[in-house]
Amino acid sequence: MQNLITRSISALIYAIIFITAILYSVESYTILIALFAAICLWEFTKIINFKNSIPFILLPLAIYYGKVLISEKSLLFLLAITLLCSLRLIYNLYQKSTTYPSAFIDKLDLCIRYIILPFLFLMTLPLINNNYHPYVIIYIIILIWTNDSFAFLVGKNFGKTKLFERVSPKKTIEGFIGGFIFSLIVGFLIGYYSSVFSILNWMIIAVIVSVFGTWGDLIESKFKRQANVKDSGTIMPGHGGLLDRLDSLYFLTPFVYLYVHFLM
Repeated sequence: MQNLITRSISALIYAIIFITAILYSVESYTILIALFAAICLWEFTKIINFKNSIPFILLPLAIYYGKVLISEKSLLFLLAITLLCSLRLIYNLYQKSTTYPSAFIDKLDLCIRYIILPFLFLMTLPLINNNYHPYVIIYIIILIWTNDSFAFLVGKNFGKTKLFERVSPKKTIEGFIGGFIFSLIVGFLIGYYSSVFSILNWMIIAVIVSVFGTWGDLIESKFKRQANVKDSGTIMPGHGGLLDRLDSLYFLTPFVYLYVHFLM
């Protein structure tokens, strides 16, 4: 009971801070995402045992140049190398090897392409045609919450077939399907009642959120399993680290960014 109360209070504070920063202004959103990126980067370097200051020097530089000076062509190039890293991690997820990353260059590469660049795209995702659209982020968070909640509920009550037992023993295929279906329903409702994007676009975004959000959660779980740790940190009492809370969001963001800014 005490743990449930702790988890609830922690989650409420996190939600209030996140939503307030999103809605208040583009500046407050940028500052919060930069802070989240720094914390997640610190937690990730602990998981992969990477004791080097280079990523923490590159993070503010990436944020500054990404927000102020970078051209659309350069941004597209960074998006491409980020997506390639994501696809490599999805491929690596299905390999039984537990040695990745082991080399210095692989750890540095992951810090940049798995953490820093996705957070850069999360920061710039709601900036559409030079206008800040905060509800784009809020709706995506709602889709993630819907997918996670119904994957848990359906999996707990009807789940029989393990989705990826080697990495996450509690996830089931039935749970994934449940989260996927309810995400589509909520995507339809968002598109129907929202003036931001069409119904079809929000349903496509819901598919991206459900599929790549699940992969993002599994990939972070594999990193933790390789490091033999339960949580990425202790910053959120009852929940673990911030990386544990944001693994789906920042992993799926480059794919949503690609769709919203270049394909839609």
